[in-house]
Amino acid sequence: MILALALFFLAISSANAFFWPAVTRREEAGSLAILIPARNEETNLPACLDSAIGQQASEILVYDDHSTDGTAAIVKASRDPRVRLIPSIDLPAGWFGKSFACAQLAKATDAEWLLFLDADARLRPAACGRMIAEARRRNLTLLSCWPRFLTGTFSETLLMPMLNWVVFSIFPGPMSLFRGDRSLALAHGACLMVQRDVYEKLGGHATVRGEIFEDTRLAQLWRDRGERSLALDGKDIVHVRMYKGFSEIWQGFQKNFYRAFRRGHNFWIFLALHFAVFLLPFLLGDWRAVCAVLLARALLLLRFRQALWTVLLHPFAELFLIALGIGSWWNRAGVTWKGRQYA
Repeated sequence: MILALALFFLAISSANAFFWPAVTRREEAGSLAILIPARNEETNLPACLDSAIGQQASEILVYDDHSTDGTAAIVKASRDPRVRLIPSIDLPAGWFGKSFACAQLAKATDAEWLLFLDADARLRPAACGRMIAEARRRNLTLLSCWPRFLTGTFSETLLMPMLNWVVFSIFPGPMSLFRGDRSLALAHGACLMVQRDVYEKLGGHATVRGEIFEDTRLAQLWRDRGERSLALDGKDIVHVRMYKGFSEIWQGFQKNFYRAFRRGHNFWIFLALHFAVFLLPFLLGDWRAVCAVLLARALLLLRFRQALWTVLLHPFAELFLIALGIGSWWNRAGVTWKGRQYA
């Protein structure tokens, strides 16, 4: 049974590695605003703004979410007239900070397309024009580009590829192109573009105000309401260094690991699956299953341009993943992020 499951997930990983589409190189112009929620992002924001300024965007708006560092000063110092600072207002009860920041940014522009961009994201040249062209070509009103994850330390290089492994070993990306059900909805909040009129019609970020996993929830809402949402390979569109070092990886993923599952039993099934299929064969010496797992890992590492040598340390990365999941469950009563506590 373990071997059969390992081969099944190898098939899914292979389909994603070979057939999940990337954003094409075609470009189109359009009315687009780049919207950046920022809370204490003075380290990340300069490079993010530089990459945004190089795009064909009508506006570049930054919401200063009660920062206590130099975030606001960096925005004010920009000489590009498109860059504008949106001052913070009190966070209402029931809202998570990022969702509220995105909602305020959307109110501050009348552009046709809204591109929500994390402060640690770096847009590649012509990224906005390519995203607009892709959305129009596929008749999408929500397009999320799955980024290329940049790493700097050993722990980042070893552990960050596990995010792609967790998602694309089980999510059949090519199927999401042809089926519109919510189970195939996916998004990455670092780079998420929506058509403004549809965003307003569906209620925008107010519909996910209490969600820390707001990106995929929005994609699910789109599909529930009959709109077309899609996540595509965006490694040539946007680069992200999500976390710096082991501590940030642990804290960052612990906040949303358990909360990614709507039902608690699904979370435990997920952990049991990872232990039984992706870790136990190494402990039992089941080399057929081990080879299937390592081949699946290698294919995804190559697809996303991540360090291939990390496949050799897969069991250690799996142990970390399982420990991270248990830690997220243990702290399920509340989460602290960006200096805020949420129930």
